[in-house]
Amino acid sequence: MTTCITVVASIVAVAAAVRSTWSPCGVSMLSTITPFGERAKGNRYRSTVIWFIVGATTGGALLGGATALLAVGIHSLDPSTTIVGVLALGAALIAAGSDLGVRGMTLPVHRRQVNERWLDQYRPWVYGAGFGWQIGTGVATYITTAAVYLVIVLGALTGKPLVALTLGIGFGILRGVAVLLTRHLSSPSDLRAFHKRFVDAGEAVGRAVVAVEAVAAATIALVLGSPVAVAMVGAVVIAATVSLAHSKRHGRVKASICPVPNREASLATPGPSRGPVAAKVSDGVS
Repeated sequence: MTTCITVVASIVAVAAAVRSTWSPCGVSMLSTITPFGERAKGNRYRSTVIWFIVGATTGGALLGGATALLAVGIHSLDPSTTIVGVLALGAALIAAGSDLGVRGMTLPVHRRQVNERWLDQYRPWVYGAGFGWQIGTGVATYITTAAVYLVIVLGALTGKPLVALTLGIGFGILRGVAVLLTRHLSSPSDLRAFHKRFVDAGEAVGRAVVAVEAVAAATIALVLGSPVAVAMVGAVVIAATVSLAHSKRHGRVKASICPVPNREASLATPGPSRGPVAAKVSDGVS
C-alpha cells in the first residue's frame, strides 16, 4: 500500500502544481515576470526567473518539510495497511468531490495573493524569490484545487519523511518553472494573446486534475481489494458525472473547476492586481 500511495501522491503532486498555475496568483506571475516587463524596469529577466524558481523550490521544501513531520507521526503510530488505504481513499474522493463541487461541497480556499507593491519597492531578487517562495508553498496564496491538500495527506500517509519532503520539493519546482511559459513573449500584445490561450485551456486542465483524483481513488480502492471501496469509487464517479451533466444542461459549470478571473478581465488587466502596477505591466513599462 505504501508503494501505491507514493506513486499516486507523485502523480497528484504534478497535477496539483500544474493546475495551480491557473490560479489568479499564478496568472499574475505570468503577467508580471516577462522578458519585456523586466527589461522595461532595467532588470534581467533571466536573473529574476532564477530567483523565482529558487524561491519556489524553497517554498516547496517548506511544504515538504511540514508534510514530512506528519509522516513521522504516521510512522510512529504504525497504522495497519487497511487503515492507511481507507484514509487515502477517503482523501482522494473528498478532493475529487470538492474540485467538482458535488452538491456544493468545497474545501476551504485561501484567496490571498502576493503583494504587488513589492515590484516597486524591492530589487528583482527580493520580489522574485519572495513571490516564488509564497507560490511554492502551495498554501500561502490562492489554492485553486483540492489536489494540493491531497498531496499533503498522501505524503503524510506514506509514513516516509523523505518521500514527503521530495513531494513538496517537486511541487515547488514545478510551480516555479511555470513562469518560463512567458519566456518568448516580447510585447504586451504577445502577452494578451498568450493569456487568451492560457485562460481558454484552464477548464480542460481543471477537469484533467479531477480525473487524476478519481483515478487515484480507483487505484487505491483496487489495491485495497475491498468490494465496498470499489463500490464507493463507482458511486462517487456516477454522482460526479450526473452533477456535471446537470450543470452543463443549465449552463453553469461548477466554479471550483476553474476559479480564474474571467477572460475579459484577464486580457484587459494582466498582472497581480487591477491597480497601478497591473496597468504598467499591460502597457509594457512595469
